[in-house]
Amino acid sequence: MKYENEFVGPNIPRMGNALTRWIGDIIIKSIGWKLEGRLADEKQIVLIGGPHTSNWDLILAMGTALSVGLKFSWMMKKEAFFWPLGPLWKALGGIPIDRKAQLDVVGQMKGYLAQNEKVWIGITPDGTRAKVDRYKTGYLRIASGTNTPLFIVGIDAKRKTVVLDGLYDLTGDIEADNAAIKTYIETKYNGINPEKT
Repeated sequence: MKYENEFVGPNIPRMGNALTRWIGDIIIKSIGWKLEGRLADEKQIVLIGGPHTSNWDLILAMGTALSVGLKFSWMMKKEAFFWPLGPLWKALGGIPIDRKAQLDVVGQMKGYLAQNEKVWIGITPDGTRAKVDRYKTGYLRIASGTNTPLFIVGIDAKRKTVVLDGLYDLTGDIEADNAAIKTYIETKYNGINPEKT
């Protein structure tokens, strides 16, 4: 079923229907949050969210995805895709990553993106809910190595708002981009547990 709403365009990978969008709205509103912004109308995106400081971030991410009807994918070690959970993980957007393969993660993602027309890969660049001095650079290596645009989603706990921020222009200098993105997110947004940013 195709549908339009204020947050998404026609090229974005979709999932669900009116019922699942309603469930997503209920999740977001029941905890007193709201959505703001619009997703980029791109078929393939590396999607990062932050600051990641609480377990509630997962609830917000799932509620947001359901609410706007976005099917986003995430990477997980292939060993977790055993029966009967393997088919469920894949249906929910899981991408099995073989850490022992000849191809590194970027190479595996190149293959995955080449085989799938519409894919949004969700990554938390801090990699943990704890305070970090720098983000992990895997998200940038994937975006740069696959020539995929980078989109930022901000958690603004002060306003209780999930902000669908926008595309971020990369320079190609991974260390400089990584530091600039961390500063951008931490300056503009407020995590649920601000002491961890």
